[in-house]
Amino acid sequence: MSGEPAQIREAIQILKKIAEDPGVPRNIRRAASESIEMLLDSSMSVGLRAANAISKLDEISMDPNAPLYARTAIWQAIALLEQIRD
Repeated sequence: MSGEPAQIREAIQILKKIAEDPGVPRNIRRAASESIEMLLDSSMSVGLRAANAISKLDEISMDPNAPLYARTAIWQAIALLEQIRD
């Protein structure tokens, strides 16, 4: 993971906090974990990994059951990932 862009490392840290927070609904924690796996998948280019994770995160950011702080963190991760290009 040390060879990853700084934005990916920061986004992963944000998503880990969401994935480990018991106050966040299970489906949102699961999506955060799946996004982390996508970001760590070295078989794809960095830009593709970021785009896939953004797509997944965008879906869960619309979930009405998401606590406000989790939604804000998701948007923060998306903003970081949008900076990544191939």
